[in-house]
Amino acid sequence: MPFKSLDELRAACLDLHSGSDAAANAVAHRQDTLTKPQGSLGRLETVAAWLARWQGRDIPKLDRVKVFVFAGNHGVTAQGVSAFPSEVTVQMVANFAGGGAAINQLARIAGAELDVIPLDLDRPTGDFTQEPAMDDEAFLAAVSAGYDAISRDLDLVCFGEMGIGNTTPAAAISTALFGGGAERWTGRGTGVDDAGLVRKIVAIEAGLKRHAPALADPLKVAAALGGRELAAILGATLAARHLGVPVLLDGFVCTAAAAPLARLHSAGLAHTLAAHVSAESGHRRLLEALGLPPLLDLGMRLGEGSGACLAVNIVRSALECHTRMASFEEAGVSEK
Repeated sequence: MPFKSLDELRAACLDLHSGSDAAANAVAHRQDTLTKPQGSLGRLETVAAWLARWQGRDIPKLDRVKVFVFAGNHGVTAQGVSAFPSEVTVQMVANFAGGGAAINQLARIAGAELDVIPLDLDRPTGDFTQEPAMDDEAFLAAVSAGYDAISRDLDLVCFGEMGIGNTTPAAAISTALFGGGAERWTGRGTGVDDAGLVRKIVAIEAGLKRHAPALADPLKVAAALGGRELAAILGATLAARHLGVPVLLDGFVCTAAAAPLARLHSAGLAHTLAAHVSAESGHRRLLEALGLPPLLDLGMRLGEGSGACLAVNIVRSALECHTRMASFEEAGVSEK
């Protein structure tokens, strides 16, 4: 286990490099020489520079792209916060293994490997309205599982999740970290009716009240209100920063899972891009709070890393334009 205490994890969250200015500047310089008006490719240009900064390469590459889907079960589902039963988490993990889910198709099209990591699915977290979702040991184990999943040979990673009921922990974490009340952050998740939405809000408010002493510490918030898959995403996001691997974040749950890192370090998520903005209530607000403009806005709310994986194609396009376009000099085209 990489992290044996919250203090050790907190220290790792504060020890973050700022990427390679030289690599990012080299990309920006080359962009200005290519056969196009300067800046005319918009965010494709900044995406290429972002990729270079965090890979530490003047010429970035995308030879090895991997999608990680972390799966966990949640005790708070006992409060009637989901339209689906908890056993669907296990069933969907089997569907991933069989190649039948949306993420399987999107990963194939994006040229990305897929790794699904279930986390104690037979042992749901505690119901956070009654007790902490995880004690320190369980939280650190899940964070460490995510941290250990990332290797230095990856060029880009996408993070996603599967966990029935997990928009409730995501909304609880968002409320605890950014304030504004549970109603502001809580949406319908898998499609709960009005009564289900009220149950979600009531559960989150109960959790915030019960764990009030923990709310000043982002890591304790993640342990008390989160889930194993969210903790693993936090660990994986941290590992990617330490290893120089750029990250595409998926939707609301994934973004909320990584948010404690941003609360601990002002540039904690600088190596990440928001792949898309989910239709789940609260995600757009969370991205705004984190200063992460989304690449895509397609009304998606599936999870699984689906939006992140779809955005791999945008990043690949940015890299192809950067590396394969001719400069004005190479093409013999007159500059202005």
